[in-house]
Amino acid sequence: MHFDATDAAALLRILRWRRDVRHFRPDPVDDGVLERLRQAMDFAPSVGNARPWRVLRVTDQALRAAVRADFQRCNSQAAADYAANKQADYVELKLAGLDIAPVQLAIFTVADPAEGHGLGRQTLPDTLRQSTAMAIHTLWLAARVENIGLGIVSILDPKVMEQLFEVPQGWVFSAFLCLGHAAATDDTPLLHRLGWQENAATQWEER
Repeated sequence: MHFDATDAAALLRILRWRRDVRHFRPDPVDDGVLERLRQAMDFAPSVGNARPWRVLRVTDQALRAAVRADFQRCNSQAAADYAANKQADYVELKLAGLDIAPVQLAIFTVADPAEGHGLGRQTLPDTLRQSTAMAIHTLWLAARVENIGLGIVSILDPKVMEQLFEVPQGWVFSAFLCLGHAAATDDTPLLHRLGWQENAATQWEER
């Protein structure tokens, strides 16, 4: 397969418009779209072809409420760590789409899967988590071209999530994702737009 300048421009446009979405509309996401997103994750690279990611679609309202409660607890603790001037800015941020996002996914990584037979992870076991991160990024880009927004809720206690979802021994919490139709689209990151942190250029050096 040979790609041309049109393909390169399309990919660059997708990357530019991929945003960490925090504000969603409540409209449901079509099941056909969700199936295509699931299939897209199959194309993600993984160490030793181990494919260590496990995805749980969270539809139970009690589970969603428990995740929301843990977020509130962790978020309050995080806010307390900031000095007064920065704390006020932090409190103003909307850091979760848990209230409205119609699709919510809990992502876990199997710490020592039989798949892959250990290839490529003997000296760098973190490559399993990195594989899951690449699967999430693949999902993220696929969601964007389906005009679906995705946001990661990172202010959660991993151990609480593992207990809450009663996952098997050896499953490690990696991410909680919110998906849905974005309330608005913008090619400027939210934290940049709100003055929290501007994007820094990638540092690329020769040694």
